[in-house]
Amino acid sequence: MLNLGSILQAGAHERADHPAVVLGDRRISYAELDRAARGVATSLRERGVNPGQQVALMVPNVPEFTIAYFGILYAGCTVVPLNVLLSAPEVEYHIEDSEAVLLIAHPLFAEPARVGAEAAGVPVVWSDGDLGETVAELAAAEPVDALFPTNPDDTAVILYTSGTTGRPKGAELTHANLLINCALVVPRLVPVDRKQVALATLPLFHSFGQTCIQNATIAAGGTFTLLPRFTPEDAFAIMERDGVTLFAGVPTMYFALLHHEGGDDFDLSRLTYCMCGGAPMPVEVMKAFEEKFSVPILEGYGLSETSPVASFNNLEQERKVGSIGYPVWGVEMAILDENDQPVPQGERGEICIRGHNIMKGYWKRPDANAETLRNGWFHSGDVGRVDEDGCFWIVDRTKDMIIRGGFNVYPREVEEVLYEHDAIVEAAVIGVEHQSHGEEIKAIVALAAGHSVTAEELIAWARERLAAYKYPRIVEFLDTLPKGPTGKILKRELRK
Repeated sequence: MLNLGSILQAGAHERADHPAVVLGDRRISYAELDRAARGVATSLRERGVNPGQQVALMVPNVPEFTIAYFGILYAGCTVVPLNVLLSAPEVEYHIEDSEAVLLIAHPLFAEPARVGAEAAGVPVVWSDGDLGETVAELAAAEPVDALFPTNPDDTAVILYTSGTTGRPKGAELTHANLLINCALVVPRLVPVDRKQVALATLPLFHSFGQTCIQNATIAAGGTFTLLPRFTPEDAFAIMERDGVTLFAGVPTMYFALLHHEGGDDFDLSRLTYCMCGGAPMPVEVMKAFEEKFSVPILEGYGLSETSPVASFNNLEQERKVGSIGYPVWGVEMAILDENDQPVPQGERGEICIRGHNIMKGYWKRPDANAETLRNGWFHSGDVGRVDEDGCFWIVDRTKDMIIRGGFNVYPREVEEVLYEHDAIVEAAVIGVEHQSHGEEIKAIVALAAGHSVTAEELIAWARERLAAYKYPRIVEFLDTLPKGPTGKILKRELRK
């Protein structure tokens, strides 16, 4: 028997009165969270939701997400976290594809949630409000006596990954996958303990925020404070108010904090560590942030399919700025060629991973499993290299690679150069069709406040720093680049 919900059960036993979750003035102790989750589990059973069935969860960073999440686990069911920005047809697709029998949604997203759920033929419970039955009502039921006895390889969570083509696929993550990642892996990267106060602004429906903040904090008996919608002003204010010791974010969040004019006015004296993932962190941004705030940023790498942490810079080994660090405890990584053979050290190939963190497989996708899980390795689709110390570096996404006139161009290399320019605050490089070269290199950039530069000046500047086939010939300016729910720049939207 192994159930991911055991991390909350242990916290309630050992630290009953300690705050587990904070949202503004609202503070929920471990005992209160555990009691609410047990009530949700009872209510699910009374509604006819059986162990092993799926329950979809479309809720932002509010306490009801965590209450419902653990209530579903306590009931022996599978959590299907959904992006809160999905349209009604997308909600319908995710419910039908996952075979979820119930949707728990937030009133802010009532229209797509209700329409999508109705089309899929499942009922809706609301996180709060007056639209119908709420999580609070579920939680008020008589609590279950014990966690349902799931097996280590039973599916705990199905996380949907968007990919670059085709409809989203559901990665089946087991109780063992997720428990090992949050309780053993993350504490080896940063000193997660009972004194920790983590800022939870990464969406909890996303693997990074879910494992590294919510679950890792609960496993350690610490506290996480919620910020449903990230703004640098609000993030700084909460870090000061609650004495935040750990911040985890994606690069665009660090850009925003770094360039926020009032950042120096806040007391961040308790902030000890920062974690970065979700997308490659530009080296210049990392250096500038660390210099300004005197806090180290530990950059890592992972995917929904890897629970998510696969590699990380840590405090025990040499930290190499710009790298994704070393494979985490119990995980192996390799750089393989198209025949799944290791490439010589230092050369580029596909990053492949194996270990306790690898998903069971994609839900109902044997074709995708055959392609991605082959020869004992999970194939990430990312291009990387490994150095002489065993430290890994991402070059780019296989699908993002641009082929210009027969030469391979990796956008991240070009983006790193663009970020060195004082005027640029956001940058993305994509390939566009070209009659003679096949693809041409295009840079889409956003400028920092008070700065100006022309396309011609930027092209000339990049030309001095990159090989002739690498520098962008086309530059487009936007006020801000499109981003996903975690703040990751969406190149697929730029390509459209």
